[in-house]
Amino acid sequence: MNLKYIIYYFAVKQLFMPYHFFSVLLFFLSICSSIYSQKHNITTIAFYNLENLFDCIDDPLTFDEDYTPKGKNRWTEEKLNTKLDHLAEVISSIGTKKTQHPPALLGVAEVENKNILEQLVSHPLLQKNDYGIAHYNSPDRRGIDVALLYDRNFFTIKNIQKHPLALHDEYNNPIYTRDQLCVSGYLGGELLYLIINHWPSRRGGKQRSEAKRIEAAKLCKKITDSIMYLTPKAPVIIMGDFNDDPNDKSFKKILKTKASITQQTNSYWYNPMEKMYNKGIGSLAYRDKWNLFDQLIVSNTLLDTIGFRLHETHIYNPKFLMHAKGNYKGYPLRTFSRGIYTGGYSDHFPVYLYLVRPVTFR
Repeated sequence: MNLKYIIYYFAVKQLFMPYHFFSVLLFFLSICSSIYSQKHNITTIAFYNLENLFDCIDDPLTFDEDYTPKGKNRWTEEKLNTKLDHLAEVISSIGTKKTQHPPALLGVAEVENKNILEQLVSHPLLQKNDYGIAHYNSPDRRGIDVALLYDRNFFTIKNIQKHPLALHDEYNNPIYTRDQLCVSGYLGGELLYLIINHWPSRRGGKQRSEAKRIEAAKLCKKITDSIMYLTPKAPVIIMGDFNDDPNDKSFKKILKTKASITQQTNSYWYNPMEKMYNKGIGSLAYRDKWNLFDQLIVSNTLLDTIGFRLHETHIYNPKFLMHAKGNYKGYPLRTFSRGIYTGGYSDHFPVYLYLVRPVTFR
């Protein structure tokens, strides 16, 4: 029986109880209430597109010349350090209202290499979190990758695997883009899979580029099908910058995501962000329209009451991450705007979720 109904029941009965007995009973119930309120662990898992986190060194194998001291963006150590300061400020505050510490797991996109991530996690605001890095260099022409930062105090790596996305243009030439990264490990002793994505952009228009994201969705489905075949009960989180909104074909037709929790026994993918999008809420804005490209999607095994389960999902958009005035008021405050250095954070807001798990008292 729910605790509040127990209290209500005995409150009504107090007229028929001795005063001292009722006082003892209230004291006992207050203790029970205190235990009840503290019997869940809560963990933050997040995703953040870091918007062109490049070092200042020219890599001869990629098109990163714009992000060098002599390049188009005049990308200097000073600008890089400002960028690292800002990103560390954001990461260190995501989800802390309920957990008092930054995300235990953070998927990231648009990072040039592992070295720049090592600089980020060694920032004074993040050092105490002991972040490890799961990363592979991808064949993307610009040299940007996805990665997972994991707090070794909470998560132990089991396996890291990259999955190349094979695309070709109309002349059958290969299109080099980001890999999808699959990481498995133990969160608080429980097995968890994470798939970090950064799907092809909408360059050339949504319709013209849609086929590339359909292929990306098919690859993601192939990965998840393999996981479910090997470990049917394993919880899985798909995260990333998908360059598609929650109701686009890649999600509804390929991954077959659902906007509501159902009672079906077969496995399915729950997208808690679809309802946000339908309310006009987004993680990035373009031409006076909000998109929700940054998403966290969970397997229905994270909706059970056993072990970790999904509690809440949010977009992290405090005012310091926004333009304060002008035509872009309320938009994400990015590093460059129309080629002009603005010294902001990113053109995307981070997204995050809370997982909760009952505490076992012994």
